[in-house]
Amino acid sequence: MARHLPPRFLTPVELAALLAVPLETVYQWRRKRIGPPGFRAGRHLRYHPDDVSAWIDARTQEARP
Repeated sequence: MARHLPPRFLTPVELAALLAVPLETVYQWRRKRIGPPGFRAGRHLRYHPDDVSAWIDARTQEARP
């Protein structure tokens, strides 16, 4: 089954704004491989909204007792 493509992918700036964190934090997460998975479209970094949502869900599950 083909994955449903979102209307558009998130940029690092949009991801930082969504999570209310500094842009540098998004880049640090990527370097440390602890943030949401991203991909390169040429030289541009993008994030799939479903991957970001799954990453957030996993983080909130870890935080629950």
